[in-house]
Amino acid sequence: MEEEHLRDQFLVQLNGHYEGQATGETFNAEGKTDILVRSGDRNVFIAECKFWRGPTEVTKAIDQLLGYLTWRDTKTALLVFNRQKNFSAVLEKIPPAFRGHPAFRREVQVPGESSFRFIAASPNDPAREVTVTVLAFDVPK
Repeated sequence: MEEEHLRDQFLVQLNGHYEGQATGETFNAEGKTDILVRSGDRNVFIAECKFWRGPTEVTKAIDQLLGYLTWRDTKTALLVFNRQKNFSAVLEKIPPAFRGHPAFRREVQVPGESSFRFIAASPNDPAREVTVTVLAFDVPK
């Protein structure tokens, strides 16, 4: 499956819960985000999907994700799909990549071996904080 096919799997589940309010490739702020969930007139969740291509690409993905946010958007996710052999090594590289990002504020502990949560500064207002959950998935070729 390609990135769009994997994203669509998430959209099916989100739309089951949010009754059709989850969309893909939806314009918000500076571009089209992979997943956007709206409730009424507000965004409640924004996510970007990426295949693992190294820590530098995680930094670029964080920039991309933060660029899709408006001042009101505070709950986001980066979904990382791995097709490389050593998933454990990938998981070890995600936290330092995020900690090195200029928007990084702090890390929040969450249960799970392949999930991470970070607090970042909003790109529109450094006094505002954004929660970014990183979920990593090992996806066979």
